[in-house]
Amino acid sequence: MQAILALNQDRVTKAKRIAEAIRGAGAYRWVGIYDVNARPGTVSNIAWSGPNAPAYPVFPITKGLTSRAITARKTVNVGDVASDPSYLTALASTRAEIVVPILDDTGDHVIGTIDVESEHLNAFDSKAQTLLEESANVLRKFWTSGD
Repeated sequence: MQAILALNQDRVTKAKRIAEAIRGAGAYRWVGIYDVNARPGTVSNIAWSGPNAPAYPVFPITKGLTSRAITARKTVNVGDVASDPSYLTALASTRAEIVVPILDDTGDHVIGTIDVESEHLNAFDSKAQTLLEESANVLRKFWTSGD
């Protein structure tokens, strides 16, 4: 991830490379990188890697599993999205989703998220969650560096 962050590329290109790196590292089906903008109350996709574009490229900060991750400032890991009424259906075959918030330098505000989806139930064990959270800490620079 550090190597991607150090590249002299535009923000969208870096975000696409980050999404592809995360997807490849975990053999995940879909990964999205999102900006969280509290002022207008929106979550906006920057880039994604997977079979389809996100069904909700921009959505209210109060919707979906992302809303819980933003409110709690903690990872939301749902092993069976069909049993969670908060889930916004992105791909019909998604069975599990994990949303990892990216916190600002103070730890007070969520400035971005990593959203990973799988077609397998309970796809994200504690090891996968820890690796994604460690990635989020490294990737904070993507949001805070001004690139």
